[in-house]
Amino acid sequence: MARSAAIGGAGLGLLQLSSGTHAAQSDGVGAANPSGATSVALGDERVREFRIRVPEAALTDLRRRLVATRWPDRETVADTSQGVQLARLQALCAHWATAYDWRKLEKRLNALPQFITQIDGVDIHFIHVRSGNANALPLLMTHGWPGSILEMVGTIGPLTHPEAHGGRAEDAFDVVIPSIPGYGFSGKPREPGWGPERIGRAWDVLMKRLGHERYVAQGGDHGSVISDAMARQKPPGLLAIHVNMPPTVPAEHVRGINAGDPPPPGLSESERLAFETLARFFARNAAYGALMVTRPQTIGYGLCDSPATLAAFLYEKIYEWTDSDGDPERVLTRDGILDNITLYWLTDTGASASRFYWENNNNNFSSAAQKTTEITIPVAVTVFPHEIYRAPKSWTQRAYPTLCYFNEVAKGGHFAAWEQPELFASEMRAAFKPVRERPSRD
Repeated sequence: MARSAAIGGAGLGLLQLSSGTHAAQSDGVGAANPSGATSVALGDERVREFRIRVPEAALTDLRRRLVATRWPDRETVADTSQGVQLARLQALCAHWATAYDWRKLEKRLNALPQFITQIDGVDIHFIHVRSGNANALPLLMTHGWPGSILEMVGTIGPLTHPEAHGGRAEDAFDVVIPSIPGYGFSGKPREPGWGPERIGRAWDVLMKRLGHERYVAQGGDHGSVISDAMARQKPPGLLAIHVNMPPTVPAEHVRGINAGDPPPPGLSESERLAFETLARFFARNAAYGALMVTRPQTIGYGLCDSPATLAAFLYEKIYEWTDSDGDPERVLTRDGILDNITLYWLTDTGASASRFYWENNNNNFSSAAQKTTEITIPVAVTVFPHEIYRAPKSWTQRAYPTLCYFNEVAKGGHFAAWEQPELFASEMRAAFKPVRERPSRD
């Protein structure tokens, strides 16, 4: 695959530090420690090549910790109402300790053009793949929690070479996939303030630094919130956004949903379903978010010290939010799920990733909280059937006055790009077709 034109400096890798922690380090220029210090001098804006090299000692330590897990007793119910079931998590962790191979993912990622650059004092890791089509539209894609850049990797081929995946060559994208600060191989902020708005500004700096003066942005989960923030900011050259977890709940329904009230009269069938789904979510399934919004450091100790705790915390939402009839391994594969969990473990980002919730202490489903009516650039929305809630078209039109594309697809869940990469890519082609222009190449 084509390399980014703007590169420099030495290759980077993941090196083990003391006390079992890990950080990205650039050969010959110093390390980024777990507190988030950058790997080069402050203000160094070079775009540097990045390669992953996890020391074997880190993998050995992971397996040792898994074998030494102190398990709780079995749940007292026959379903998942008390959380991840013991037998299921034990099976996942046994496979992780004895059969899972991180090196396969490491090799796969190192085959992609990966880079790192400092923006606003924090190292930003990203994948940058150019399609080779002179008229390709640059596309910035932002992941969420409990995901990572791995959500989007499967879409790279269909997006950059659509002609090989049922599309047309002229619908190609150049793809940029950054890791949110505090996630994956990006640096960890050492100060508060890295919320959606600041990340949105950093993403625009990144795109311009790569020579993409005109581009579109996409996101789900945190990526939706960040994409909405970018659209409100309306930086020159941002043509449109696409989100697959849109904040569309009207202001008059927020209080009732949060209180678990029954749907008010007069709602359409799709509106009633959305109301009831979100009311159940906040009543029974949102404790993870409340914990990270209020005490990310406290939960971080367990997430960074125990791989079984990390696996349970992340796997629970993967289990609940995938369109898989309760069998996420069927859609994502067991090793694919462990790739994502292992990325969190090896980068020691359980706590730092949780802090984004603390920074973004807003209702991510409320159109008023996300100020969607302030957006004046085109907005596209795809509704996947097993998303946390299905946004009704009526609410979406109210939330986004500049809505240019709305589609409900037949399969896929919260991790749409990860679960259904071909369908997701076809949605990107359709969603951005109305706003596609031919930006000049750098």
